[in-house]
Amino acid sequence: MSTSTNPSYAESRETTEGRVFTVTGGDWDQVVSGHDPINDERLIVNMGPQHPSTHGVLRLILELEGETVREARAVVGYLHTGIEKNLEYRNWVQGTTFVTRMDYLSPLFNETAYSLAVEKLLGITDEITERANTIRVLMMELNRISSHLVWIATTAMELGAVNVMLYGFREREYVLDIFEMITGLRMNMAYIRPGGVAQDVPDEAIVKIREFLKMLPKRLKEYEDMLSGQPIWTERTKNVAVLDVTGCVALGVTGPVLRSAGLAWDIRKTMPYCGYENYEFDVPTTETGDVWGRYLVRMAEMRESLKLVEQALDKLRPGPIMVADKKVAWPAQLAIGVDGMGNSLEHVARIMGQSMESLIHHFKLVTEGFRVPPGQVYVAIESPRGELGVHAVSDGGTRPYRVHYREPSFVNLQALPAMAEGGLIADVIAGGASLDPVMGGCDR
Repeated sequence: MSTSTNPSYAESRETTEGRVFTVTGGDWDQVVSGHDPINDERLIVNMGPQHPSTHGVLRLILELEGETVREARAVVGYLHTGIEKNLEYRNWVQGTTFVTRMDYLSPLFNETAYSLAVEKLLGITDEITERANTIRVLMMELNRISSHLVWIATTAMELGAVNVMLYGFREREYVLDIFEMITGLRMNMAYIRPGGVAQDVPDEAIVKIREFLKMLPKRLKEYEDMLSGQPIWTERTKNVAVLDVTGCVALGVTGPVLRSAGLAWDIRKTMPYCGYENYEFDVPTTETGDVWGRYLVRMAEMRESLKLVEQALDKLRPGPIMVADKKVAWPAQLAIGVDGMGNSLEHVARIMGQSMESLIHHFKLVTEGFRVPPGQVYVAIESPRGELGVHAVSDGGTRPYRVHYREPSFVNLQALPAMAEGGLIADVIAGGASLDPVMGGCDR
């Protein structure tokens, strides 16, 4: 080999025995150290959007190293309904029928947040009657229980406890029967409306609610007997999908997930609405920040909601359920007829018999709606999943100019990668379920 050149792949040096060439490429250990056979074995898999454990049409893109999740990305938008945009083409009261369908497990919360925002724009927040506010609290807390029952039912099923799924839905049916007795519908009721509620609570519903108050505590104890001491349940929930309070606050996570990390933030306590300041209840918390802690918090919340329902029944004094201002008050004298639910015949007869002006006003109120002064407001309430906020904008017309929801399912889902990365693929199911996302609200 010529000594006049010194190729980069064969460096040379002078020794006492002449020139020595070193062929580059390194020792075998060095060559192997630059190669990561594990990395080459990584898999990219889709979990969803059609998947039984993603709690709706949610897609998770997972990068796996064996059974360990190295990267997780959530993809939303598959259930997009355009509800917020549709509100701009309906009057203010008709909007209730749309928003109730967003988070379909807690429709009454969607309606309440929207109604509170419209009432704040109208400046009639203090005019809402005591009975209307009490009914709102009563219905929301029953709805919180039914939503948490779905959570415990579906999460238990995904972690192997199919029996709890059957029992959870059994108890939820009882709540939906109560809703049907009061509103005429089991879900998506459009019952809570700007100015009050659509109709009063019948006496037979009160009786059924009191029966529920006696029955549910025993059933909750049965759930805990089946789960809390069960080795598989504890292995799949303790120290799984951990997110501490710093991570929750940084990501905007609210609701039971935040409270399971130790921060007792509950809008019913910190910024009361609908008279919650007049009720006695605790805000359950844990310090674990894992799936186990979220389970404990939600079980405790159902018991606190039972206390609130009982207090609401005791506060249910006779009185009007809609504001007195007839220029705002949507007709709330409803009755069940052969053609479904509508204004009672007595109410129609009174309108028809009073004067032409009252008949015209009724017609205009139903077809066109009332006008809302220009302005914008933000109102937040505590839904079963966290802070549910409404930013409503009015240009002074009979329709919303813009309504945008701060939806807890959408915000909380961004915590899933932080919970899942570094854990096992099986724990993605537990962690995702512990967020309790409802994709109808996420993709509104």
